[in-house]
Amino acid sequence: MTQSDTSPGLLARLGAPALRGIDAIGSMTLFMLSGLGQIFASGKIFARSIRQIYVIGYQSLFVIMLIGLFCGMVLGLQGYYTLVQFGSVGLLGSAVSLTLIRELGPVLTAIMLTGRAGSSMTAEIGVMRITDQIDALDVMDINSMGYLVSPRLLASLISFPLLTAIFDVVGILGGYLTGVLMLGINEGAYLYRIASSVTMTDVAGGFIKAVVFSLLVTTVCCHQGYNTHTRRDSVGPEAVGNATTSAVVISCVLILAADYVLTSFLL
Repeated sequence: MTQSDTSPGLLARLGAPALRGIDAIGSMTLFMLSGLGQIFASGKIFARSIRQIYVIGYQSLFVIMLIGLFCGMVLGLQGYYTLVQFGSVGLLGSAVSLTLIRELGPVLTAIMLTGRAGSSMTAEIGVMRITDQIDALDVMDINSMGYLVSPRLLASLISFPLLTAIFDVVGILGGYLTGVLMLGINEGAYLYRIASSVTMTDVAGGFIKAVVFSLLVTTVCCHQGYNTHTRRDSVGPEAVGNATTSAVVISCVLILAADYVLTSFLL
C-alpha cells in the first residue's frame, strides 16, 4: 500500500473530530439564538421564568454564600502570609476584593451553578425527551424551545449576576473575618484598601463574565438534555446520565476558556 493510499484515511480520521466539534459549536449557537428569540415571542415566559429564578437562583443561594465565605477566608489567610513577607499586609483588602470581583466570584459561581442547577436542567429536559413529553408539546402546537429553554435562559441571565454579587460580598466578609478578626490587621486599612482599589470597571467586568457564563452554561446544559435522543453512546436513562455528565464537563471547560478570553479583553 502506497503513502497516497493511506493519506486520505489518516486525514479523515484526524478531520472527523474537528468537524464534529465545529458542528457541535454551530448547533449550540443556533440553539442559543433560538432560545433567546423565543424570550420575546412568548407571552407567558415571565411566569415560567419566575419559577426558574427560584430553582436556579434562590435554591442555590445557601451554597453560593457558603462557598463564598470559605473562599474569602482562604484568600485572606493565604494573602496575609504572602504579603507579610514583603511588609505589605495593609494591601490585603485590595488583594481579596479584586481577586474575588475580577476572577473567583464569576468563575466559582458559574461552576457551582453548573453542578447544582445546570445538571438539573439537563436531567429534567433529557427525561422529558426520552419519555416523548417534548414531542407531545410539539404535537399540541406548544413551542418546546419557548416553553423549556427560554425561561431558563432568562432566569440564568438574572440569577448569575446577582449570585455573583452575593458571592463577592460574602467573600470579602470572609477575608475580613480572617484578616481583621483572626490575624489582627487594622480594620480601617482593610476597608480603605477595598474602597480605594475597586472601581466600577472591575465590577462591570465581573458582571459581564457572569452574563456570558450564564449563556454558556444554560445553552450547553439545555442543549445536551434537549438532544439526549441523538446520542450515539447510549439510549434511554443511560443517555440522560451521560448527557448530564457531558453538560457539566463541557460547561466547566467553556467557563474557564471564556474566562481567559474575557480577561484578555477586559484587562
